[in-house]
Amino acid sequence: MSAAVSDPPAQAAPERRSRGWLPPLAVLVVVVVVLVVGRVGRRLTLDGTVLHLLGGWVLRGEFDVVWSSRVWLPVVLALVGVLAGPAVAARLPWRVLLPGSALAAAGWAVALATTSGPGRLTGPLAVRHEYPHDVPRVGSISAFLSGFVDSVPAGSADPWTTHVAGHPPGALLAFVLLDRTGLTGLGWAAALCVAGGALAVPAVLTGVRAVAGEDPARTAAPFLVLAPVALWVATSADALFAGVAAWGVALLATAAARAPGRAADVRALAGGLLLGLALFLSFGLTALGLVVLVVVGVHRGRLGWGGVLRVLGGGAVGALAVVAAFAVGGYWWVDGFSAAGDRVRSGPSYADRPLAFFLVANLAAAALALGPAAVAGVASLRRTRLALVPLAALAGMGVSDVSGLVRGETERIWLPFHVWVLAATAFLPRRQRRAWLLLSAVLAIGIEVVVRTEW
Repeated sequence: MSAAVSDPPAQAAPERRSRGWLPPLAVLVVVVVVLVVGRVGRRLTLDGTVLHLLGGWVLRGEFDVVWSSRVWLPVVLALVGVLAGPAVAARLPWRVLLPGSALAAAGWAVALATTSGPGRLTGPLAVRHEYPHDVPRVGSISAFLSGFVDSVPAGSADPWTTHVAGHPPGALLAFVLLDRTGLTGLGWAAALCVAGGALAVPAVLTGVRAVAGEDPARTAAPFLVLAPVALWVATSADALFAGVAAWGVALLATAAARAPGRAADVRALAGGLLLGLALFLSFGLTALGLVVLVVVGVHRGRLGWGGVLRVLGGGAVGALAVVAAFAVGGYWWVDGFSAAGDRVRSGPSYADRPLAFFLVANLAAAALALGPAAVAGVASLRRTRLALVPLAALAGMGVSDVSGLVRGETERIWLPFHVWVLAATAFLPRRQRRAWLLLSAVLAIGIEVVVRTEW
């Protein structure tokens, strides 16, 4: 695959000592913005505005310090990750690094979640707003799909619960199929979510390698593992969405990086199938199309426009096959999107949450989820094709933000975008990397200890 890469590793993560001050400055600015947003959110709350953040002002969750001996596990894991992670990521064989990064990401997420007790892994899925609540309602799959939209409006005879109604049927269907395979209960549902989020890490590494080579991917690996996004991997369904979508993007990236042929066509088709499935997990994942265009388009110089269109065409065939399958089953994506939008706009969270505040608060919450290393990485971007990947993910987040439909909770909702923004950590100045990795891990532990996040 190296023959398909034109940017040498040195260009993907260049060293420019004269601009070493820029990452700390960017992080300082973001810290100030987050603090200001928090102060404004507090003032709005005191003035009677209901933010629906469970007492929080940026993240969804009340302030409640919980310190116990269980906190020492993520502390120890963080120290090991910071001290040994970069060297291990640099030296492990690639075929070992990919599954190893997934296992490390899962372990980090579970360790953070269980600082408040083992019930924190399944507790977020036990509330009535979540997908497992509606699993017993589903009988025939065909009847479920054909009648799904009818139960989306809040005023319908038997409305779906909040998260089910706000998403395509694929999200609930994933938990239904898990249940019907015999893996019943919230423990297996939580495992599915954590596995999805953890598998997003090797997917991003694969995508980065296809775009810019192996060295940048190895550099980013520890940051992807220890990022604060792990707090919402264990446990939210958005982690599952992130894993499915990330592998769809990665397969298209590797298809473009390979020489044109049957193997590349198969990868493009498989990537399209996964991205098609992602569209039926969350409507917001349509904005990930920007990342897809980048990871394929950067190979235009080698493939030519014909080759780029061949890869994108293969992906489109796969995605359309999924759309067609759901349509045959009785569900039309466009109708579902319209109904879900109406349901969101009719709810109290949409009506009570001020748009002007959340246009900025959404970005502040995302910054906390991404962590200081990602912010510093974005500030370190250079004019190479890898830089387009996090920029495309940020653009996708921006599209979601200005739509006005997303008001709060972006720490989890934007998980499928966060994992690609973290590719920016490959650009961090070499001498600063360990410090940024440490700060990201500290922030993750700090949030887990101080804030009772819902997920």
